[in-house]
Amino acid sequence: MEYVIKAVKLTKRFGDFTATNEITFEVAKGEIFGFLGANGAGKTTAMRMLCGLSMPSSGVATVAGFDVYKETEEIKKNIGYMSQRFSLYEDLTVQENIRFFGGIYGLTNRDIKIKSEELLEQLGLKNEAKKLVASLPLGWKQKLSFSVAVLHHPKVVFLDEPTGGVDPVTRRQFWDLIYEASARGITVFVTTHYMDEAEYCNRISIMVDGKIEALDTPENLKNQFKANSMDQVFYELARGAKRGD
Repeated sequence: MEYVIKAVKLTKRFGDFTATNEITFEVAKGEIFGFLGANGAGKTTAMRMLCGLSMPSSGVATVAGFDVYKETEEIKKNIGYMSQRFSLYEDLTVQENIRFFGGIYGLTNRDIKIKSEELLEQLGLKNEAKKLVASLPLGWKQKLSFSVAVLHHPKVVFLDEPTGGVDPVTRRQFWDLIYEASARGITVFVTTHYMDEAEYCNRISIMVDGKIEALDTPENLKNQFKANSMDQVFYELARGAKRGD
């Protein structure tokens, strides 16, 4: 199996505080990997290290075959990124955003033109191409932001709470885009606090206080904890951590 992300005892300390404590996991090519945890559990810190934005304190990790210590610029060329804020420029038009990010990702003018036309057609935004992004409904902004993040067909796309603040129907439509990207071989690394979304992932890890306390398929985790939902699994893990289990 080809692994696109590998981490072994990856750790990040800020003075005496350990934000991410010796986390170890692998993510396969095309896998949808959920990274769960409460606020302050260390999810964002781990993601920043994997994106080449923060230097680990110790441990080993590679993303798309590149070392997180020595090859951060190569990592950035081979990944896409989308945050809850959608990462779009609202004072630019839809088409200008596509062109801008295509340029950042190193696409040629010809490729940008072709991919722009394909993307506008796919999202049903041809009539909105010259409208400012600020004028778009939230759901359209979300879909456009994700599509821009994978415009250059990265090996990995990191999604940091991408569906926050949108309605359940729009969230489900967004996951259709994730499935399409995964089917094209793009690995999806997603953080979410919606437990129903965790069940859409191939595998999930659950972080508690900087450590990965569980890692498996949603079905296996529910069986392990004799739970009917991922909400129950998360509750049992958090309760066990408080007791010191």
